[in-house]
Formats: sequence, C-alpha cells, structure tokens
Amino acid sequence: MNLDPRPRSLVRARISALGTYVPPRILTNADLEKMVDTNDEWIVTRVGIRERHIVEKGVATSDLATEAARVCLAERGIRPEEVEVIIVATVTPDMLFPSTACLVQHKLGATGAWGFDLSAACSGFLYALQVGTKLIETGAHKKVMVIGADVMSSILNYTDRTTCVLFGDGAGAVLLEPAEDDATGILDYVHEIDGSGGGSLFMPGGGSLHPASHETVNQNMHFVHQEGQAVYKFAVRKMVEASENVLQRNGLTVADLNLLVPHQANRRIIDATVERLGLDPARVIINIDRFGNTTAATIPLAMQTAREEHRLKNGDCVLLVSVGAGFTVGACLLRWQM
Repeated sequence: MNLDPRPRSLVRARISALGTYVPPRILTNADLEKMVDTNDEWIVTRVGIRERHIVEKGVATSDLATEAARVCLAERGIRPEEVEVIIVATVTPDMLFPSTACLVQHKLGATGAWGFDLSAACSGFLYALQVGTKLIETGAHKKVMVIGADVMSSILNYTDRTTCVLFGDGAGAVLLEPAEDDATGILDYVHEIDGSGGGSLFMPGGGSLHPASHETVNQNMHFVHQEGQAVYKFAVRKMVEASENVLQRNGLTVADLNLLVPHQANRRIIDATVERLGLDPARVIINIDRFGNTTAATIPLAMQTAREEHRLKNGDCVLLVSVGAGFTVGACLLRWQM
C-alpha cells in the first residue's frame, strides 16, 4: 500500500547541512536566584533547566540567525550567493518590518535569495521546514535555507518567575536540497493549529490590537504571558497525538523510530510524552538543561546535540515534534541522510 502523500513526480527534500549558534553569555539558575524569587532546585525539578544563553544588549535575532547560517553554509561548502530562498521562523523579529529574512539575506551576502519570516512560535522551525520542503519537492528551488531563531530574553519580564526561568536565546539553520534517492529525506508531516489556546501563551502588546504606548509598557504587555498548566496539558496530549498520527500515516510504529527530537520546552513535558508513546528514553534527545526553551531554535539545536553525541546516523528514522503558542502543533518524519 502506498502511504506516501506526495505525487510520485515530486522529488524528496533532505537536510544537507546544519549549523547552530548560541550567544556566549550564560545565565545560570544561580544568577536568576539573585534576580527573582526562585531557586535552582525548583527550576531543575519543575522544568529541567540549569542554564541558558542570553544575548548582550544590541544583539538581535538576525545576528544569531546569520551566524547559524554561516556555520551551515561552511559545513556544506557553498557560497551564500548559491542560496535561493531564506525562511526565518521567529517570534522575536528585529522589527515588525522589514522581515528578519531580509536582514539575514543582507548580512549573509545571499544576493541571489528571496525570503520571508514565518510566525508559529515553538513550532516555527517545523512549519518553515515544510514550506522549504515543498519548494524543493516541486522543483521550484534546489537550495533553501530554513532558520529557527529567537532572542526570547528581549520579551521576558525578569520579575516574573513563572516565565523568565524558562527561555534562552539561540538559532539553528538547515540547508534543504533534493535528496539523492527516494528512500531518504523529509518523508511526511502532520501540522495542526488550535486558536482557542491563544490566550494561554501570548504577548499582548505591540501589534495592531494594542499598539505600543505608555499604557501598554506600564501594564507589562510587551512580555510573554503564560498559563503554564494549560500549556502543559495541551503540549503532552498533542505531541503524542501528532507523533502517532504521522507514524501511522507511513505504516510505522514507535518501535521503528531511531530518534525522537522533541521541542525543548519543559523536561516534564518531554518525559510525559515519551512515557505515553512507550518509547525508550535512550532514543530521545534532551538538551533543555543547557539551553532552556529557545522557541524556534530548539529543534535544530537538539539535532546538533544528537550529532555531537553520535546519536544521529545516516539511515536513521527520525521524528521531530513540537507544540507552541497559538496553539500550534507540528510533527515531521524523516530518514536522515547527510
């Protein structure tokens, strides 16, 4: 039975290179203890984070994205001018316009590329990955750069202990190119949104509904607001459902997975998801302790961790899965080949 949803005339897309970047400054739990009413034991127990990377003043999302893209291109051994499309997934753009993709294109020197930003919060990288995949599959382009980057420290209230301990800054970039054969590359995806959860994780100020003003600043409307319990319940349920759905669509089970790369939002969310899936924890990548939740950057950062730990090999069946503000849900199944 053919479970491949693509028309057979389309080529597959594959990740041909990966690059990541985090700013050098590290904010530890001990540092946060001096800033807000919290402690290391509570943070580690509740969310599994020990430290996170934070930008210096004046460093923007486009800077992190550009550095990750440079590492990616260096690994592939190609010039920036060869990149045809740049898609930047972020909820912390340098500014509302121009797009961060435009800024990255200029800083990178990718003079032959067009591009745009994509906003899907923590699912942003997976959504951008699928858009880029379709550009490859249709033959429209042969080299698409997909970047997940966020400077979450720019929208955090460091007097709010429920949110400021969770997030860090970082970026990850992948290059998509046509796969060498039909057995490898991006196999399938399942995405979903549920707008009824929009009020559980959001930043109310700065858009057309509540433009920036003295009032919005005074009311802390330009910071992340989160209803943690609602996010937790939705994230666990939907990460399990999306994972099982995309596997079933392709005639696979959890037993066929070599590696699960989940969004790194909360260690307890990951552990609960893995338990409900019945997956061996040894086949799961977790690096939230070192980076925190970097939103659109967590999955490429986790893929890089998998490579560094020699846990990502050619031919591996890999599942990427995320849940983010919106609510957004994403799952991507791929056969790794780099």
